[in-house]
Amino acid sequence: MNEKIKLGISACLLGKNVRYNGGHAHDHYLTETLGQWVDYVPVCPEVECGLPVPRETMRLVGDPDNPVLMTNKTKKDMTAQMKNWAKKRVRELEKEHLCGFIFKSKSPSSGLYRVKIYTEQGMPANQGVGIWARIFTENSPLLPVEEEGRLHDPGLRENFIQRIFVFKRWQEVLKKGKTRGNLVDFHTRHKLLLLSHNQKNYREMGKLVASSKDVTQTELFERYVEILNQTMMLKTTRPKNVNVLIHIMGYFKKMLPSDEKQELLEIINQYKKNYLPLVVPITLLNHYVRKYDVPYLASQVYMNPHPIELGLRNQA
Repeated sequence: MNEKIKLGISACLLGKNVRYNGGHAHDHYLTETLGQWVDYVPVCPEVECGLPVPRETMRLVGDPDNPVLMTNKTKKDMTAQMKNWAKKRVRELEKEHLCGFIFKSKSPSSGLYRVKIYTEQGMPANQGVGIWARIFTENSPLLPVEEEGRLHDPGLRENFIQRIFVFKRWQEVLKKGKTRGNLVDFHTRHKLLLLSHNQKNYREMGKLVASSKDVTQTELFERYVEILNQTMMLKTTRPKNVNVLIHIMGYFKKMLPSDEKQELLEIINQYKKNYLPLVVPITLLNHYVRKYDVPYLASQVYMNPHPIELGLRNQA
């Protein structure tokens, strides 16, 4: 890619002192590691909607599907102020061409999952979504989104980062133009990656691209990106990756001598048994791709879906 990926992010995660107590929630992985390939667009809902730093704490109260954002001590309803700002901010962010957003977990404005919702009697239940997070995701349903807390899980981290890199490549396709040729090229390069996420969707997308002359270009691209998003949301697993690795091995059936073939099978089996991380069989396969010059595999995003410096496949 020719330019960095642009991500929205809760400003406190970048180390900005915008939290209710005047502090921050700096996440060093996001700034120092992922930040090498990402340009962040910071957003602090509370400060941007007009609240001071420091400020009174707030919480969500009432109906989980339509909660009230209320200050804890003074019981002031801040819902309208937050929502009015959020509806304007999402329109501004559309111009940024974001590839995703990283939200602050547990926040009544920015939490994506299991945010506390309080009853009128003060009893909490972890079943809410922050006001800002809900409005953003409803406005941009195809964008990859995640919370910083969940990104500490290696599987969720790899899945999210794969998604933002795929979305960036999809944006580049749209810049080139919504043509059948551009779609076929994108789909061809992503085939094995899609297969590693969901075989059923992989086949459906293949049929869609093959029958693309039967629908309008607009319908084709809208349907394709919809299934693409659904597919990439599904995490890869060890059995799914083994299936892809065996599939890749088939391309070398007439090339590999018996000793190399046996070595590759042993490495894949060791990965299958959880003795090795995914990076080991992938590294060996990339070596064979170069050694035996297999252009199709060299073009496959699955072989190098994100920068190796991120170390995402070292734990998979």
